[in-house]
Formats: sequence, structure tokens, C-alpha cells
Amino acid sequence: MKKGCPYGTHRVIEPKGVLPQPALKIDNDMAIYDNEILIDVQTLNVDSASFTQIKEQAKGDTEEIKKIMKGIVAERGKHQNPVTGSGGMLIGTIEKIGPALEGKTDLKVGDKIATLVSLSLTPLRIDEFLEIRPEVDQVDIKGKAILFESGIYAVLPDDLPENLALSVLDVAGAPAQTAKLVKPGDTVVVIGGTGKSGMLCLYEAKKRAGVTGKVICIGSRDKTIERVKNANLADVYIKANATNAVELMEKVSEVTNGEMADIVINSVNIPNTEMSSILLAKDGGIVYFFSMATSFTKAALGAEGVGKDITMIIGNGYTKDHAAISLELMRESKELRRIFEELYA
Repeated sequence: MKKGCPYGTHRVIEPKGVLPQPALKIDNDMAIYDNEILIDVQTLNVDSASFTQIKEQAKGDTEEIKKIMKGIVAERGKHQNPVTGSGGMLIGTIEKIGPALEGKTDLKVGDKIATLVSLSLTPLRIDEFLEIRPEVDQVDIKGKAILFESGIYAVLPDDLPENLALSVLDVAGAPAQTAKLVKPGDTVVVIGGTGKSGMLCLYEAKKRAGVTGKVICIGSRDKTIERVKNANLADVYIKANATNAVELMEKVSEVTNGEMADIVINSVNIPNTEMSSILLAKDGGIVYFFSMATSFTKAALGAEGVGKDITMIIGNGYTKDHAAISLELMRESKELRRIFEELYA
């Protein structure tokens, strides 16, 4: 059996010398190296920005969605959307564990896990599409995938439905980072607050900001805003187009008496919302870009262009204990769990 690099560089076909995520093509042969784990894949949870782009390209046609996804994997050896650059994650059952991992992992053959690393770096083979659920960005398949030695994962909990756990774990970095960023008394704006990651961020922000803080939810549709409102996930609710930066700035200025936000969390799945996020933050504030539709060039140069002295954070999909933190929200909040079960389970 061949020996592999912990980070999976042995799988990179081109360009040589890079890691699997930025690589243009990786080897998706399912004969494992000594330090790899083979997974029998059940469901792909495609990144929201990526699946939105694929649906638009396919004009909503299910067969065309399959064709596009199959084409991405055939070309790249992984599901990395060439437009958004993002992937998603998966759930599946452990089929084989490389001998070099003996004593290094608590996993065993037969365990059902969710991978907490992106599909944009995961060797993947799709043999058959079983079901596409475009409303929740999930695709059931027959196929195989490889988890590298450095890859992180979560064993699926017994007390939560699988698709519910998958939906939460897909965006686990967002609420966990929110928990680290928000302090008592903070004013927090969540752009895309009615979406999957947005709702988790709202709940965590409200908990951390406390009674002296203010949490503002930005959404684009009455129906989804009403859903979040009924769950009491925020203090203020604003309906707006997140790409209209000046209009959104004026609305947030009105509800904050011109003080703006200490922390702005961007969790939308559409492009061109960088300037909205920047203009909503007060000088010295923080903007957390969790959205994979973000252009960091636009963000950096845009902040410079309007003279904003703010800290901008890239939405790292991983933070310590993020899986446990995010799943716990489903146990903590009956309202949040009800919404997630209704939408994703």
C-alpha cells in the first residue's frame, strides 16, 4: 500500500506543489493510501453559494444539475465549483481505514460520519444520483470519497435526524465563530439572517450580546423574516436587498441612532454584498465574511475606498469544537430545532 502525505498532496495531479484545495485536479481513484479513510457516500451537502450558482446555470432543471455536478467531479476529481471555488461536505459510512492510522483515530469501519472538510479538497466519485433536494442544497448519491489523515469529521449523533445534523454541521464554523466574536452589549448585524447559517448566527449572537446588546436580522423576503421573527431570534428585523449598500446603511443607521454595528456577519449566498457589510460597521468594528460568494478583493479595496478602519475576518469553516457547539444549539432551542427540522430534516 502506498504511503501518503497527511495533507493529501500525493493526490494532486495539477499544478504540482499545491495542496488539494487550490489544486485544479486531484486523483479520485478510490484505492486508498496507507493514511487515508474510504467513505461510502450517502449525501452531499453542497455549499449554498455553489448550489445557487449551479441551479441558476441549470435553469432549475434537475437533469442539468446532475450533468453539471458530474462534469465538475470528472474534470477536477472533487466537487469544487469552478465559478464559486467552494464545495460543501458529506455524510457517509466508513468502509476502510488505512493501516497507518491505527491508534491515531477513534473511527472504526461502519461508523457514520459527516466530513468537516470541504468537498473542494475531497477526492470524490459519483456513481449514481438518487435524489436531489434543491431547496436544501442536498444531493443523495451512490459514490465514494476519501478523507485525508488531516481531515476533520464528526460522528453523527444518535439524538438528531441525519439530514438535520448534516445541515447544521455544514455551516458549523459560523455560529462557533460568532460565539467567539460577540461580547455583552454589542450591536450585531447578520446579513442573510433568515438563511441556514444566518439563523444559527442570530441565535448565538443574541445569547452572547445579552439584554444590553442589539441583534439585527437582514432578510430579503417577508415569509422568511416572519419565520425568524416568530422564533424571536433577533431584536430588529429589516427587509432589504443586501446588494444595495447605501439603502441598507441608511436603514441600519436609523435603528442604531447612527452608531452602526460593532460586528457585521455576512452569511448570504449571492455576490456583491461586500460594501453593504463594510458600510454597516462602525469604525473599529468587525466584519465577518462567512459567505463563500465574497470577493476579498472587493472587500479589501472597497473598505479602503470609503475610508473604513475595520477588521475583516475570512469565514474559516473550522474553529475548535465547532461541531459540538453548533449541534448543541439544536438541543438548546426548541424553536430553532423546529425550524431546521421543518426545512432540512
